[in-house]
Amino acid sequence: MPITPRERLARVLAGSRPPAAFSAQLSLPARNIGLTVAGAGPISLPVLAAQAKKMIASARPARFGRGEQTLMDLSVRDTWEITPDQVTLTGLDWDAILAEVHNELGLPAGARLRAEPHALLVYGKGQFFLPHQDSEQDDAMVGTLVVSLPSSHTGGELVVRHNTESAVYRGSATEVTMTAFYADCRHEVKPVRSGYRVTYTFNLLLADASAGEAPAGPSELAARYLAEHFTTRVSRWDGDDQEPPSRLVYLLDHEYTQRGLSWERLKGADAERASLLLAAAQDADCEAVLALCEINETWDAEPERRGRAAEPAHRINSELTLNWWTAAPGGAPISLYVPDEQVCASTPSAALKPYDSEYTGYMGNYGNTIDRWYRRAAIIVWPRTHAFAARAEASPSWALAELSGRLDAGELASARADAQSVAPFWNAPEPGLLAPALNVAAGLADPDIALMLLRPFPVEWVNPVHADGLAALVTRYDETWHRSLLDAWFSSRVRWHTTGQPDRANWVSALPGLTAALRDAGAEATAGRLLAASWRWLAGDIRLWLNQPAPAERRKRLADLGRPLAGLLAAADGTPLADEIAAVLRAHDDDVLACLLPMLRAAGTGPSAALAALARDCERRLVAITGRPARPADDWSVPWPGGCGCDLCGTLGGFLADRGERTLEWPLAEARRKHVADQIRAGELPVSHQVWKFGSPYTLVLTKTDELFRREARARKEAAASLEWLTAALTAGCPGAAGLRRRQRPTVI
Repeated sequence: MPITPRERLARVLAGSRPPAAFSAQLSLPARNIGLTVAGAGPISLPVLAAQAKKMIASARPARFGRGEQTLMDLSVRDTWEITPDQVTLTGLDWDAILAEVHNELGLPAGARLRAEPHALLVYGKGQFFLPHQDSEQDDAMVGTLVVSLPSSHTGGELVVRHNTESAVYRGSATEVTMTAFYADCRHEVKPVRSGYRVTYTFNLLLADASAGEAPAGPSELAARYLAEHFTTRVSRWDGDDQEPPSRLVYLLDHEYTQRGLSWERLKGADAERASLLLAAAQDADCEAVLALCEINETWDAEPERRGRAAEPAHRINSELTLNWWTAAPGGAPISLYVPDEQVCASTPSAALKPYDSEYTGYMGNYGNTIDRWYRRAAIIVWPRTHAFAARAEASPSWALAELSGRLDAGELASARADAQSVAPFWNAPEPGLLAPALNVAAGLADPDIALMLLRPFPVEWVNPVHADGLAALVTRYDETWHRSLLDAWFSSRVRWHTTGQPDRANWVSALPGLTAALRDAGAEATAGRLLAASWRWLAGDIRLWLNQPAPAERRKRLADLGRPLAGLLAAADGTPLADEIAAVLRAHDDDVLACLLPMLRAAGTGPSAALAALARDCERRLVAITGRPARPADDWSVPWPGGCGCDLCGTLGGFLADRGERTLEWPLAEARRKHVADQIRAGELPVSHQVWKFGSPYTLVLTKTDELFRREARARKEAAASLEWLTAALTAGCPGAAGLRRRQRPTVI
């Protein structure tokens, strides 16, 4: 890949200009590059074998120069050649490519390069070019550029030698590779073992652009590369290039503590590099702060052998997290993951001593890796124009405090602009930020920016302390805005096991306290919206679990919703919503008792028309269940929702519904047998199944079991116990906990 501005900056900070080399290789994505060859037509990339053969049909055997002669000798050079007048190559950024080659080969700063097409070459199996040196066909020629088009092939390596040094370059199956070398270098193309190697060669010509131009000094170069870093889009392997980086994190070499990290206390080379980088940052209109970070690198490893520890071979992954910086007086903790394209180092972490490491041996599909952890100091640089966003991403609490201060000072326009700048990365980092976010959202008086700031917070983080903040939003934004906010809040989820926050059910259970606080703060409408949104969520979950085919799972999940339902009804008491909830619940079938009875047990002792109506409904249902005659001994019909609707489930459903049929012998192939067995397990059906392994296909034998009758007997007994409890509670005047305290809690159906 081309050398990035941050890599050039690292070299300058390390005290060296880009090193001069006799050869270099770059690589580029092939997605925007076009190739057309006269007689062969457009050539897609990567080059396919059929296309290579078409090009060969338009080619001639390649010649080579020896002294003043041009010869053709297949024992020296065996390849196919197409002249430039037959070739059209588009999509290459020649200015960037030649600038890269110029820097890599260490050419004079005041000179410029141009590339002159020479020949398109196609190497088939067994073809090669023995060691040779290119003829300098122009007085300005300084080298050769070989553009290797992507293709699937093996062999065909380009070997370049200069004095005692040599370099081996291979093409790519997916990318365009470019190899540049000086004209006095001997080089060869090894025989192709399979596939086709396709290259387009160019003569590199050098011309003086500004004789006597003084080379740039380290500070000027550093400023140039820093500016380029913040204006160059980030290339991705999938072609989805990203916006330019928002910061640069330059890693220092020495170790520092939080107390010891300051510009005045930097050590050795760190002090010199920091001074240079600070000067460059000033010239590039950037800000800089010091920070501490943790780095985790994962390496492929040579396996452990007798007497030798595992050794790292190739780095697989690197993750850097900033955890402390000097951007606040006295320093402050932060937590910010930094992607590779923002990291710059003159000394790689692998050259330092890790504070911890761990080897994982081969474990079947993975292993033979070494993880290493490092603690390093760093200089963080960002453009002044992005200063607020750069600080806000690392410290959202600082961002909200800064915006609040701006609003208090009447700086509404700048506060809006800076708040908008956090949109690409803003999320809900912690519950404690909701209160200041509510205040800032109200103060900005901009519906779009306010919604962006608030929407990542999950509704479970909202509690009575936020009542005043929510009330401030009532007069600022309309009904549509509030609905959008609640939709976002109810859609957001967080990992409760890491945050220690309550889950949705517990939060709904506590709604009476929140809605009371909202009404006291004058946000009656907000309380109503929260209740309506909570009911939409709860009603959806109740419907979901009522349709659960497995009875045990269905009862458990519905029982878990009893307490939040009680909280919702208590919060909605006296409103039309309470009556709506009661009406919807009464419309469900008897399975809803698994939710209603726990709800009644969890309900408070205060009077409630909705609770009373639901209690009477439960009583009616339980009386009907206990009053039904027992199942006749010859009734083997099994209740079942009906499966997935396929023909197998249709046959199974017919068997289950039949009162007299107890056994079904069913010839089925293995996959169909498995589907039927899965349906029986999923529905917890009282049906045994076995396979008779004779004939083709085998026969699946289904048999209804006595568990059908035992389950019904248990259900009748549990219904009777629940009815006894409910009757006593109703007699006591309350369907809730007070009536339950006087007797033992029965099993919930």
